[in-house]
Amino acid sequence: MSKSKNPAGVGRRNFLKGAALAGAAATAAPLQAVAQGQTAPPAPAKLPQGISAVHKAAETSGFPAGAADLVVGTTGSDFMVDAVKTLGIEYITAMPSSAFRGMQESFINYGKNTAPEWITCLHEEISVAMSHGYAKVEGKPLLSPVHAAVGLQHASMAIYNAYADRVPVYVMTANIANAVERRPGVEVDHTVQDGAAIVRDFTKWDDSPGGLQHFAESTVRAYQIAMTPPMGPVLIVADSEMQESAIDEDAKLSIPKQSRFSAAQGDSGAVKELAAMLVNAESPVIIADRGVPGPNGVLKSLIELAEVLQCAVVDGGARMNFPTQHPLNQGDRKGAMLAQADLVVGLDMTDFWGTLHSYRDQLHRSSRSLLKPGAKTVSVTSATQFIKSNFQNFQRFTEVDMDISGDGAATLPSLIEAVKKAMTDDKKNAFEARGKKYATARLASYEAAKTEAASGWDASPISTARLTMEVWNAIKNEDWSLVGGTQPAGYWSHKLWKADKYYNFLGDSGAYGVGYGGGGSVGSALANRKYGRLSVAIMGDGDLMVSPGSLWTAAKHKIPIMMVMHNNRYYFQEVMHLQSMANRHMRDPHTARIGTEIADPNIDFAKMAQSMGVQGFGPVTDPSKLGAVLKQAVAIAKAGEPVLVDVVSQGR
Repeated sequence: MSKSKNPAGVGRRNFLKGAALAGAAATAAPLQAVAQGQTAPPAPAKLPQGISAVHKAAETSGFPAGAADLVVGTTGSDFMVDAVKTLGIEYITAMPSSAFRGMQESFINYGKNTAPEWITCLHEEISVAMSHGYAKVEGKPLLSPVHAAVGLQHASMAIYNAYADRVPVYVMTANIANAVERRPGVEVDHTVQDGAAIVRDFTKWDDSPGGLQHFAESTVRAYQIAMTPPMGPVLIVADSEMQESAIDEDAKLSIPKQSRFSAAQGDSGAVKELAAMLVNAESPVIIADRGVPGPNGVLKSLIELAEVLQCAVVDGGARMNFPTQHPLNQGDRKGAMLAQADLVVGLDMTDFWGTLHSYRDQLHRSSRSLLKPGAKTVSVTSATQFIKSNFQNFQRFTEVDMDISGDGAATLPSLIEAVKKAMTDDKKNAFEARGKKYATARLASYEAAKTEAASGWDASPISTARLTMEVWNAIKNEDWSLVGGTQPAGYWSHKLWKADKYYNFLGDSGAYGVGYGGGGSVGSALANRKYGRLSVAIMGDGDLMVSPGSLWTAAKHKIPIMMVMHNNRYYFQEVMHLQSMANRHMRDPHTARIGTEIADPNIDFAKMAQSMGVQGFGPVTDPSKLGAVLKQAVAIAKAGEPVLVDVVSQGR
């Protein structure tokens, strides 16, 4: 579409003139011939082998367009593509879909398959997980169309993960609202009365536009809602009939200009009061958890605030909130820090109550506060602006002394300035002494973790500590990004790796949904590709088997990533739960393998990867050989290819 003098609005005539049938260039001659009544249009271009036979069969089945069905001009789907293009979305991750056939063809031919580019996926859960992982690197979404009612059901777990992780994911589905327009059979089975109903409880916003102008406005609105903290998934239902119908001659269509928008900051008076509390506290602790993903998170500002105060910081691990080896990082000493704290400030906490309490999962469950009497608590978060009833991911209610409603990353700069203004020289000297004490404790924690990691270093199956540290040895001199897998391998990366960039750790799935790892990691690697970063994922075996097709997508689109398979041949979290139940009932804990074991037969992940075009190594069982294999894998990923290393390892 040619550029209008008014970028925010495109009139019907200018829209048709500027379109120039960009998506119909290949069929321009046949269309012209039909219009002039010729009986022998020029022969179409030769189709690829395998497709020509399908095309021929379709001609006799009544599916391809006849002369009366050809649209000379633009369809609704072309205008929809123009609306999406204003959002600056780089990629579309999707399975093919008959419900989306109009938009898919327009994205590819009319939109030239650029900005956004179509990335082929083999399952809707993978496509949305890729969008989730991508957004945690870029801080903005991809577009993930899913097929009508059934595709949305497939995608629902991935959407819920993104909802719980507070990550912007942009999903479109399709429907045919007018029942008389539905083709008998499959199309009827795949349509619904309310296309967004099954995911409404865990999306920020959805809409089912009734016309093209409505679609354009909702497309822009949805993007802004997704990107406003607390971020989250949005859904637009694009009616299939509206996609495929020609645009009316008298239609007056425009695409709204995307407004600049910023996250809400905490109230200035409350921020000033919090600054005074931090300056006057003897042992303040700051805990950061699940804030804005991507480059605009809390990392830089939190470093500055902590260093001004020389106070303890605990990183909740949902984001890369604080450098792992920073002297003020007291994450390994969280219990001791909370026990002595007189002020605890939570930034974007998902479960503030659970962080401030210890919990015993026994027959009679019990809990106790980790704080000493009189300790003050302050919460800074925008999450309270968006809570729904049904899904309880907001966790238990936490009594705090001050609740500041505002995004953590947006509020920190003003808090830093207020703290600096409240500082005095005697406070600075006291803070310096406090910081030295924390630095000594941090070094002691690091040395203790190294000693613990050395236990069972030469064992086979390979220990999770050795697996993690062999990976570190292979990547530590690269610009790396751990795109998935801190929990399955025991969080050794947080304890012993040196990480100080926002993309070094991207966190886990959000709702702990099994199946995120494959799609999420490949999506993050897609985002890292243009920066030349080395994407690394430590994968759970059961997790990857939910979405193994993510390997094919990585190979198909040459997405460089090194996947290291933490192959303990179990759903090990469930093993531990069953052992706990057996012990509680005074029964045999060894039977916990039944229903949780991924063995007999063992899965050969290297061969599985190779079958999908990904280079595969392993299974590696000898710990002394793991380092050399990982170095080979790093070289392959740096050369621009996906690679998988299967490591037979201990449970945790």
